[in-house]
Amino acid sequence: MSKLAPLAYLGVDTGGTFTDFVLFQDQQIRCFKCPSTPDNPELAILNGIRELGLMDLVEAGRLVVVHGSTVATNAALEGKGAKTVFITNRGFADTLTIARQTREALYDLRPRAKTVPVPKSLCLETGGRLGADGSVVEALTADDLSTLSASLKALKPEAVAINLLFSFINPDFEKAIAAHIPDDVFVSRSSEVLPEYKEYERGMATWLNAWLGPKVATYLGNLQDALKTTPISVMQSSGGTTDAANAAQRAVNLLLSGPAGGLAAAKHLGQILHRPKLMTFDMGGTSSDVALINGDIKLTNEGRIGPYPVAVPMVDMHTIGAGGGSIAYLDEGGMLRVGPESAGADPGPACYNKGGIKPTVTDANVVLGRLPASARLGGAMGINCDAARAAVGELAKTLGVSIESTAEGIIDIANEHMVRALRVISVQRGHDPADFSLCCFGGAGGLHICALANTLNCPEIIVPNYAGVFSALGMLLAPRERQLSRTINTGLAETDAANLRRALDELADTGRQQLLAEGINPDQITAHPTVDLCYLGQSYTLNIAWQEDFDSLERGFHRAHRELYGHELAIPVQLINIRQALRAETLSITLPSIAEGPPASAVETQTVMIAATKNNPQALANVPRYERPQLNCDQVIHGPALISDAVATLWLEKKWQARVDRQGHLILSRCE
Repeated sequence: MSKLAPLAYLGVDTGGTFTDFVLFQDQQIRCFKCPSTPDNPELAILNGIRELGLMDLVEAGRLVVVHGSTVATNAALEGKGAKTVFITNRGFADTLTIARQTREALYDLRPRAKTVPVPKSLCLETGGRLGADGSVVEALTADDLSTLSASLKALKPEAVAINLLFSFINPDFEKAIAAHIPDDVFVSRSSEVLPEYKEYERGMATWLNAWLGPKVATYLGNLQDALKTTPISVMQSSGGTTDAANAAQRAVNLLLSGPAGGLAAAKHLGQILHRPKLMTFDMGGTSSDVALINGDIKLTNEGRIGPYPVAVPMVDMHTIGAGGGSIAYLDEGGMLRVGPESAGADPGPACYNKGGIKPTVTDANVVLGRLPASARLGGAMGINCDAARAAVGELAKTLGVSIESTAEGIIDIANEHMVRALRVISVQRGHDPADFSLCCFGGAGGLHICALANTLNCPEIIVPNYAGVFSALGMLLAPRERQLSRTINTGLAETDAANLRRALDELADTGRQQLLAEGINPDQITAHPTVDLCYLGQSYTLNIAWQEDFDSLERGFHRAHRELYGHELAIPVQLINIRQALRAETLSITLPSIAEGPPASAVETQTVMIAATKNNPQALANVPRYERPQLNCDQVIHGPALISDAVATLWLEKKWQARVDRQGHLILSRCE
């Protein structure tokens, strides 16, 4: 890389339908979207870089790319991982197959067979077994290693996952096995991926990392080769970034890579607007992601990807298959359904004019006039209104109702899916949506947000500037980060404070050295220690901020347990895991202020279906459409109205008003 300081930073969010770009250069921001290329994701990134005219910066090494990748997620959901051998102790080859012995439907007398993660032929058993106290129960012999080497030579795997009992206490046996694996095979050790107790979850995280690792490593390698000396950072599921070399070895930490960028940006927005309580709603072309921010981004170690548990730290987010590209259809009983199948990027919704013929949520919005004929998706792609009407019309014929009524039904069903998801992360966890501002972003979110707020009784909506590419902006705002953990598993009252402090310091030093190796200034790095506590006998823990005073630590746990479950218990508290989050803020972005002046006028009038009743089934109205970049500070727009920019459109419903703040964010409130 050139010794000159980078002049430009590019955030890239690869979605199922569009790939989003945010360029920060000379204190200015530029946005761009282009269709994703799911079969070869790096092509869309290179296309965007060329369209933005950045190849000269790539050649000079003066561009920094921060990337949110869906490669690991898509591979996991589609079952397209590498051929992976699972190595464990004798008698434990079925660990991942037996799992927790639970059924998805407890009273289903004919349950469907679960997908077996690893075939028996790829499960190898060996010695090197530790006891719960770290003592050697069965040694790892030279014959064991020789037998493993012979088996691997015969099986010819692309990856190997090593998961020995209690290796988080002493990783030496796992390291010895890894040393005997050929260099061209991707190796994943449980003592490195997730050095925590719970054999199944640790084994699953290790296997996922190995199973997905070769594909992620190949993808990032190809991207790095194409971008030459351009530094590439990758967003992790925890909301922080890491360099591409580390990301290539930690595929399991990238499963929520893209959506985590949106939460990083939302947290930043909440701090600027002094609104610490946000419900986030990110609707793209393929899916919708919802989360709750209550001062900080909440992480979980109980996430899932498809049928698999993922015990590494990731943002606590709920995802559903409802996006702009979700396909509407009739089920076997003749009921109208929407999603989770998506038209994706190719052919996409019918209105994209790329050969799609199935009706989607986006097509329904076009039929209702909420996506105007003059819109240019991503700033370039035009809309074919006739194709949208034809696609929805085929469904309308079968239903025996009008095209408009069918379109409205599609939108109502999609909205109900999204309301249900928002209730999962709020009402079902004891939070009143009325206490939170609803923060909306993603290319399709603005078309639905008022309806969701009405149903949830949210008093305020925030549609941030650059909402259509907000996750890509979040890539640039996210800190460099390492999340490290270790199982301790001891009674809190019996814990030696000095040993615990030493263990926390060791984790901090490990993370700090990794960040320093990425070129981070040591003065930028901060440590954030926490501990996982539970009552004696409990299987699940609560994560509590570390305090040197154990009495204060225990009171904090009791308080957290009472707030979450409504009670506390007078029994001993166990310390299960210690954690360290090492973070370094690397880029400070201040969004430019927008102009002051007289209110901007609407650029055109659009016919929109705003309501439907039995007496008036097609309530059409001419509503003004505003170009968002033309709006001035403190301008107020009353609904119904459309507000659009190059990457997103907001449908401002009746009885809502939007005020433009100094940085171009739209603050929506009711005006009844």
